[in-house]
Amino acid sequence: MKDTNWNNYSLETQAIRAGHQRTHEDEHSIPIFATSSYVFKSAEEASLRFTGQKPGNIYSRFTNPTVSAFQERLALMEKGERCLAFSSGMAAIMAVGMGLLKAGDHVVCSRGVFGNTVLMFQNYFGKFGVETDFVDLIDTAAWEAAIKPNTRFLFLETPSNPLIEIADISVLADIAHKHDCLLIVDNCFCTPVLQKPLELGADIVVHSATKYIDGQGRCVGGAVVASEEIIEKYIYPYLRTGGATMSPFNAWVFLSGLETLAIRVKAHCDNAFELALWLEQQAGVAKVHYPGLPSHAQHELAKRQQSHFGGVVSFELTGGKEHAWKLIDATEMLSITANLGDVKTTITHPATTTHGRLTPEVRAAAGIKDGLVRVSVGLENIEDIKNDLLRGL
Repeated sequence: MKDTNWNNYSLETQAIRAGHQRTHEDEHSIPIFATSSYVFKSAEEASLRFTGQKPGNIYSRFTNPTVSAFQERLALMEKGERCLAFSSGMAAIMAVGMGLLKAGDHVVCSRGVFGNTVLMFQNYFGKFGVETDFVDLIDTAAWEAAIKPNTRFLFLETPSNPLIEIADISVLADIAHKHDCLLIVDNCFCTPVLQKPLELGADIVVHSATKYIDGQGRCVGGAVVASEEIIEKYIYPYLRTGGATMSPFNAWVFLSGLETLAIRVKAHCDNAFELALWLEQQAGVAKVHYPGLPSHAQHELAKRQQSHFGGVVSFELTGGKEHAWKLIDATEMLSITANLGDVKTTITHPATTTHGRLTPEVRAAAGIKDGLVRVSVGLENIEDIKNDLLRGL
């Protein structure tokens, strides 16, 4: 294969071409390297690889050609120096914490993150002496006020889950760096098609590849993208030892997902925007959360920071949990599942699913009301999606 500098190409081309090192078979599609180990030409070569003096595959817990192709491709798309793939999005967040944190450290995290992320910091890192303070995503003063001398990093999702609030990444990066902290951004909702946090000043990007990167709800996986120094010094040693590894088959599926990511995400956005406009006109809908709407508090920020407004819409019903459940149960086509980023539209009740393990007080602080419904808008005909929701509205 020609020695190509993929940095000279656009994201859409990188997503299709980058990362593939053709074998002697000259295959056109990336192969799945379904092997646990690799054979060395000599005892000396084995020794040199294990000690890092010679590059090459060692063991598929931490080196596999199919996984490496996915890592190289996603790093290019995110404008990062290096990417590591993991068995899930939560495993990626766990790797960041295990690599960067020690007992006595402090983290500032947004309240508007996935429920399991909250539990990860509170229940598990907290068990080993790491303190976490949770702040309002869009209150920059609160972020700075929460930083302590022992704060290691700031962690957030933008857009948030499930209220679709938008954080100003550049401002938070400046705050973090002023206090010698790192800024970590979960870019799951936007993907590099809509938003590139590293270019806006973030130090680390994490992904749940399970969502839009796959795009068809087939596999579970995660990724961390950062500088070569951060990956090599902090994250890679944990992966090599801890074993939260992405399988070669899943990496192969995610590579296929990346090939169509730009086209799919733009179509998701178009459908979601039209659905949000329509929901604002429906009786019984108290509020629609979607950054493409002029009524959204961070509408102008979203226009500057993202290339489109995303594929997730949430809305509040006037009748609370009872009406929310009735609406969800009345749908005929939509999938009642908490996954998102699928070509199939999914619908869920965050207060009793994705954030159901949080206490009522924590949910209330995060603004997750009992009448809130989240829709990950798929690629079906938009009129069919509206009509299905109309059964419950």
